[in-house]
Amino acid sequence: MNRQCNVTKRIRTSAGLRYCPVVLSPNGRVKPDVVLVNGKPERHPEGAYYLEWREGNKRKRLSVGKDPADATARRLRKEAELNANNNGVTVVVPELENGRRLLSPTIADYLEEIKLGRKDKTYAAYDLSLRYFSESCTKMYLDEIERKDLLKFAAFLRDEKEQGPRTCWNKFANVMSFLKAQGVRGLVRKNDWPRFVEEEPEIYEKEELNALFAACDADERLWFEFFLMTGMREQEVMYTYWSDINFRAGTVRVSHKPDRAWTPKTYKEREMPIPKKLVETLKTWRAKCDGKCPLVFPTAGCQPKLDFLDCLKAAAERAELEKESFWLHKFRATFATWSLWAGVDLRTVQLWLGHTDMESTMRYLKPARNQAVREKVNEIFA
Repeated sequence: MNRQCNVTKRIRTSAGLRYCPVVLSPNGRVKPDVVLVNGKPERHPEGAYYLEWREGNKRKRLSVGKDPADATARRLRKEAELNANNNGVTVVVPELENGRRLLSPTIADYLEEIKLGRKDKTYAAYDLSLRYFSESCTKMYLDEIERKDLLKFAAFLRDEKEQGPRTCWNKFANVMSFLKAQGVRGLVRKNDWPRFVEEEPEIYEKEELNALFAACDADERLWFEFFLMTGMREQEVMYTYWSDINFRAGTVRVSHKPDRAWTPKTYKEREMPIPKKLVETLKTWRAKCDGKCPLVFPTAGCQPKLDFLDCLKAAAERAELEKESFWLHKFRATFATWSLWAGVDLRTVQLWLGHTDMESTMRYLKPARNQAVREKVNEIFA
């Protein structure tokens, strides 16, 4: 069965009434009143939205009203239903009472959709956020939720659960995404959101890395140099295949691994260059690896290596460094910052890192603090 569900809008054109595909914003939401007519975007406030999907060779179509947010939510729900049916799973329909939607079953239904279509880590984050919201909110019906309930939730996270400012913001954002998917909007103002200070990303100093690598054996050094020289996330390194590495071109790809049910973050594949030094080390590494296992860094049973962080902490301790100052994502921040310092443009670094927006990459555009910079400052004010 085809699991895809599309949204169209029935509009009036010079050729009569037509079902035209909607235009989606970068976050996957339907752009209000914008449709494609003969491949070109046009604004059409008239007409209703329709879901379209196929059951075998038959096309099905269902009217979902005039609200674009509701059309988006109904599309996600329908895709989850198609996916569930294809896998023999029953999707629970939110319970209605007197024509009103009960909050608890609606949350359960939303989490089922998240579980079907998103990664386990994402599901766990939404599950916890909505459980906390259920603890703080005493309302029974979805339509009873008001601004005060969300303000109480933010205070509940801060005071009762003792969450940090950034964590409060993340959990608040997850609940707002849930409400938006149910068509509930406009309850809070911009200043109602939890606030946090955007901390500057920490990077490794070259002296730290030299000390760390000196305490590593050959295998450990390759692991951590791979993190440093590719800027890849932990799971991306765990699921790197030899087929992702092009030794001749000196590149590595982050790619979908359907055989292991693993997908890249935001479902986007990408490619980045790697230095000759790393290429040569990888060639040597491959020569001694099991040729039957596609993973670059497997365990003995050809499973992804799960203890990179523990190995890093142990190496830092052997090097008599503060192991609390060493974590895997810090290699990624170092890669980004060093690339920008070297003059690589923001757009290229954004593509290498797999960021969906430029703002995420710009966080790493921090001032250099090395000895050469200090000497320049001394010359200026000599």
